[in-house]
Amino acid sequence: MVILTGFLGSGKTTLLNHLLTRGDARVGVIVNDFGSIGVDAMSVAGQVDSMVSFGNGCLCCAVDASGLDAMLGKLSAPSAGIDVIVIEASGVAEPRDLLRLMIASENEEIAYGGLVQVLDGAEFDRTRAAHPELDQHLALADLVVLNKTDRITGADRERLLGTIEELSPGKPVVPTSHGRIDPALFFDAERERPDDGQLSFTDLLAEEHDHADHLHTAYDTVSFTSEQPLNPRRLIKFLEGRPAGLYRMKGFVDFGASGEHDRFGLHTVGGFLRFDRGRWPSGRRRTELVLIGAGIDTDALLAALAGCREDNPENVDERGMLLVLRHVEEPEPVG
Repeated sequence: MVILTGFLGSGKTTLLNHLLTRGDARVGVIVNDFGSIGVDAMSVAGQVDSMVSFGNGCLCCAVDASGLDAMLGKLSAPSAGIDVIVIEASGVAEPRDLLRLMIASENEEIAYGGLVQVLDGAEFDRTRAAHPELDQHLALADLVVLNKTDRITGADRERLLGTIEELSPGKPVVPTSHGRIDPALFFDAERERPDDGQLSFTDLLAEEHDHADHLHTAYDTVSFTSEQPLNPRRLIKFLEGRPAGLYRMKGFVDFGASGEHDRFGLHTVGGFLRFDRGRWPSGRRRTELVLIGAGIDTDALLAALAGCREDNPENVDERGMLLVLRHVEEPEPVG
């Protein structure tokens, strides 16, 4: 689930429409106000708990605050066939409240995909003066999209980037115009999944296609593989001190454990970190990760991950695994 926030006029709906018309993911959109979102000449306007189907397999619904949790349950049900849920918050919504709703949810089908703050680069100073709460919103964001950069000079852009860094230190910032953001920055684009419900590394690498035609998608991706197991203590230290600009990490980690569920799926977004456990596919057991960020030092990241390899892979660090299991919702015994 991705939360899309930003004040009126920042370009949230334009960005959302762009996401809906790129890639193959089936998107469930929740409009958390009573405005309109136009996709293929259809709109949702002034209705509560209403749903509209789009030709590309996506769904859009409009709810008020009281119906938001219920709609999350509907869209996350396997029968809905939705790959990702995007909440387009009202221009006057409080992002902290949406985060609390996400954290409080007991729906096991929902995984946090980040809070994205969209900014109008041309109107940033005026918006900030009129809405001082913008500073707090930026502090909560996992990713900042600086939109409408085609309407500002290079000097203003650098000044705004400096201000954003002060208000949201270490968070990745993607400058763009007309909401042109590659969906792979936010969510996986594949429709088909392996039988175990996990993305294969082939699927993950498929996302690293040529972005040369996306002139406004200023982010980087890098993949890391290791046939040698990783040391849990070293990896957790790396994850807990993730460098500025690293927005997402996903993939699978081999810690050298030999239990039935010893494949650890890794998912990070912003400051959020989660592992899940599953079985290794027959004939393939190795660490395979994809890292996505803005302004990241890819060589340094690869070197840091290489330094997480276990020097004595025959010896599993059982106590170190406890650090990993803290981030698994229902930990199972190792071995």
